[in-house]
Amino acid sequence: MEKNKTIFGPVNSRRFGMSLGVDLSPSRKQCNFDCLYCELAPSATVASQKETVGVPEIINELQKHLDEKIDVITLTANGEPTLYPCLDELINAIDAIKGDVQTLILTNSATLIDEKVYKSLLKLNQVKLSLDAVTPEIFKKIDRPHRDIEIEDIVKRVEAFSKEYRGKLFVEILFVHGLNDTREEVEKLNNILLSINASRIDLGTIDRPPAYPVMGISYKELHTLSHMFATSLPIHIASRHHTEENHASYNEEEILNTLDKRPLTQEDIVLLFDDASKQRVERLLNKGEIVVKKLGALEFLIPAANSMRKQKK
Repeated sequence: MEKNKTIFGPVNSRRFGMSLGVDLSPSRKQCNFDCLYCELAPSATVASQKETVGVPEIINELQKHLDEKIDVITLTANGEPTLYPCLDELINAIDAIKGDVQTLILTNSATLIDEKVYKSLLKLNQVKLSLDAVTPEIFKKIDRPHRDIEIEDIVKRVEAFSKEYRGKLFVEILFVHGLNDTREEVEKLNNILLSINASRIDLGTIDRPPAYPVMGISYKELHTLSHMFATSLPIHIASRHHTEENHASYNEEEILNTLDKRPLTQEDIVLLFDDASKQRVERLLNKGEIVVKKLGALEFLIPAANSMRKQKK
């Protein structure tokens, strides 16, 4: 299906399944951040949308594609989708026609400080929040927020939302070389994430041409950073660009120990393990010592002994 004014896809998202996108700012970028890594051109930040699409128009276009095989209807935008002024009305209208299809929004988290937006997002089946940094100086350097937006306020609302929300909550951290990839910032992020009830925490980096002259980090560096987070956190390395295959050798005990500390997907196994180690993984799966645990659209390998552990929700 070709992209039209508001609806695009379906596209097969590795993290969220077959996704039908709804662009809530199709005419131009309207965002309360001007992130260094954004694939859209730099632009002045705004506190609200000036150009909007009506709910009836969106619903009319959406209905034309609901018979396609889709897992999620994803609310997004050229900018920040929660700036859409009729968000609550739109969510209610989508709920009335979507059937069993899940609803998902991709947001930078900042508007959770708005009570109306906060309550609207509680209605969605899935919410993906961004949280690139928790140190004010680094947050302002990376995300370049609209005036008066403070990371301390955002963090408090994210924590509260995670405890009240009953759907699947995903948190994404996008690492920028030389800014939020330090041990100090990761430790601060880790401490905050321990107080957030997330279904999954995705670690990513720049994989599209950015708005400003900044660089991402490699898959190997992402993997190293992932081990700085508490083992109780549901960490997942989302980015596969800049990938450097490691192909290290692990015996069965080391494989179980590695998966105990950080569950891996089959894709991670391909990138990190040598052929003999991959065969050991298969043997452990066949023996039932490793099991598969599904989180969202992703499948992770974990030790069977851990299969009853649940992230406190």
